[in-house]
Amino acid sequence: MKPILETIPLGVEKSIIAFNYINKDFETPWHFHPQLELTYIEESYGTKFIGDYVGAYEPGEVVLIQSNVPHCWTNDKNTTANSNSYVVQWNKDIFTKTPELQELSTLFHLASKGLIFNVNECKTLVPLFKKIITEEGSSLYVSLLQLLLKLTTIEHKPLSNSSFTKNISNEYTSKISKIHLFIAENYSRKIYLKEVSKEVNMSEQSFARFFLKIMGRTFFVFLNEYRINIATRMLLHTNKSVSEIGYACGYESLPFFFKKFKEIHNSSPGNYRKG
Repeated sequence: MKPILETIPLGVEKSIIAFNYINKDFETPWHFHPQLELTYIEESYGTKFIGDYVGAYEPGEVVLIQSNVPHCWTNDKNTTANSNSYVVQWNKDIFTKTPELQELSTLFHLASKGLIFNVNECKTLVPLFKKIITEEGSSLYVSLLQLLLKLTTIEHKPLSNSSFTKNISNEYTSKISKIHLFIAENYSRKIYLKEVSKEVNMSEQSFARFFLKIMGRTFFVFLNEYRINIATRMLLHTNKSVSEIGYACGYESLPFFFKKFKEIHNSSPGNYRKG
């Protein structure tokens, strides 16, 4: 799984592309590109990685990312639903910085951390996402502008703690993507630092420093966030008992699972499931 600086086919003849992605899974690894991107999740559940953020995604989500924000979506392997999303990507600076578009400029600036929008408020935008993929030329440009201006009026919040405005080297992106893949394949068992550092050909000490620098927290804090994210989805979308879920997510001690779950959700797994 080789991570990439994704090349988007935009140039002289086209500055915007819009499409409906439907597949068994999101195949693109943790990556970045100079274009901005707006994504609406139509179907499936899974995990999204936006900058240094890791968390669940679900149908109805709308996420805006600025240029060079590393990101990827991976769907839950236990779901039967296809990964179904509507995506719009466009070259930066196609919308002139004018007083009339100041709210849009502000939104783009905030998107350097990735932005997620209120799901309920975004329901009215679904027809626009489905219409925009059928358009070209000036109609596509105008529709994107209208969609973005509507988003400036919708409640939103940042995802990543860190802003990403400059390119991350392909080497760094490659290592983080391999780590994501390793976690996805092994989170259900005990993971040792020496094995994951070996995956990226680094010493344990070098790996620990590298991961902290890129992701803003230690590897094991990140791993716990990933496991609790999986546990959260299992609580909501399966009938497995709390103890089964804890063990399935790699926790050998249920009290430790409860402790870590409460640190993130300020609730016990059982109470979280009850809503």
